[in-house]
Amino acid sequence: SRSAQLNAHYRQYLVGQETADFIKQVSRQYTVGTLERLATSSRRETRRAAVLALGLMADYESNAVVGRSLTDDDRGVRSLAENSIVSLWRRVGNAAERQQLAQLFRLNSAQQYHECIARASLLLEESPGIAEAWNQRAIAHYSLAEYSESIGDCHQALEINPYHFGAASGMGQCYLQLGDFDS
Repeated sequence: SRSAQLNAHYRQYLVGQETADFIKQVSRQYTVGTLERLATSSRRETRRAAVLALGLMADYESNAVVGRSLTDDDRGVRSLAENSIVSLWRRVGNAAERQQLAQLFRLNSAQQYHECIARASLLLEESPGIAEAWNQRAIAHYSLAEYSESIGDCHQALEINPYHFGAASGMGQCYLQLGDFDS
């Protein structure tokens, strides 16, 4: 069956941790749509394999499927979904937008927050539907203790992507910093 083959590839991946081989084998036999369907299988191992594969092979279009897996009954599925969905968020937009988004990650990592805000603002002027750009700008604002601005950006990220737990957490951190425990 379709799930049995996927499960076999998953077990092989768990033994050897050969990501490239897993992607190669799965991509030969499964479409993203099939993997999305298998992510809701009654079998835990199949859900794990499908969510892992989606995180490695799919793009932002699979966000809702992987997002729903964040609340799976199985802890392993939830863990894989958390890692997979973050990968999907980085694969939004066209090649130029993905490159700009990667730059935002680097700028925040390098603590170049003002530059991150400036570049994120430019990207968002052109592509306001990229939730992760809003989130990266929110992180930069937070790091500069600009909590109200960060809350606004987190809110935008969540409007676009209701599964963005990073933006939800960031918004909560901002409210804590502001001493607003009721929002």
